[in-house]
Amino acid sequence: MRRAVLLVLAAAVALMVPGCSAPAASQEPQIVVTTNILGDVTRQVLGDQATVTTLMQPDADPHSFEISAQEAALLGSADLVVSNGLGLEEGLQQHLDRASAAGAPMLVAGDVVDVVPYSSGEAEGAPDPHFWTDPAAMIDVVNALEAAARTIDGIDAGKLAASAAAYRDRLTQLDADMAAAFAALPQEHRALVTNHHVFGYLAERYDFRVIGAVIPGGTTLAAPSAADLRHLSQAINSAAVPTIFAESSQPDRLVQVLASEAGINVQVRELFTESLTRPDGGAPTYLEMMRANTDRIVQGLAP
Repeated sequence: MRRAVLLVLAAAVALMVPGCSAPAASQEPQIVVTTNILGDVTRQVLGDQATVTTLMQPDADPHSFEISAQEAALLGSADLVVSNGLGLEEGLQQHLDRASAAGAPMLVAGDVVDVVPYSSGEAEGAPDPHFWTDPAAMIDVVNALEAAARTIDGIDAGKLAASAAAYRDRLTQLDADMAAAFAALPQEHRALVTNHHVFGYLAERYDFRVIGAVIPGGTTLAAPSAADLRHLSQAINSAAVPTIFAESSQPDRLVQVLASEAGINVQVRELFTESLTRPDGGAPTYLEMMRANTDRIVQGLAP
């Protein structure tokens, strides 16, 4: 008993002696990111120089995911908060507004890209938040992220510049590879139908036509009417679309109903559009997600 007491006292004394103290908590910069797509990009750019916390879990819907009170508190104390913006994080905006009012440095990715408006549906003319379907837009995000991170205490500007440049090179290669893959599709086959409007930027970049979406608005929280489905099925028939695409973060029941309603032999293929997956899910990183989608679009629309 006496020996145990002495050991406890010795440990207490050691904690007070310089050089014998317990390890301090990590002093790395704390970056909080809303979506898992931007979370992956942020990790690629910051490397091991910061702790990056991503709020959105894999396979989630960015329009409707929610966070805990503890995660909300992280926003206010972060060295940088990275969000998508343009109305994407519908269930999170109040927390982002609160963090901004508290003085947390904010980077809204939608503020640094060339915004493409929705071309049709209930949201026609409104800003489209799905800019990541264009790798060139993501290069703009990387540039802004590098500039914002450079001002954070503890960030080595040289290492940051090197990692940002390396990731920009990978995005440039991705863009070139996607352009080459899509060039194999005849122009009359570059017609996209998805379960909601998510490919406006890809269409703009690579010369596709967006025939329509099962959900007519810019959010998965909307619902199509019978008239919406009827009009879209008519457009599919008119354009002879061979494949319609369902998103991995959303059930494809409505897409299957539409395929049946169209009255033609339409395939349904799954794409990874608004969320990354877990490591074994097929799209654990942004680059892998975009390459997988490119392959599936080409396979689905090839003559």
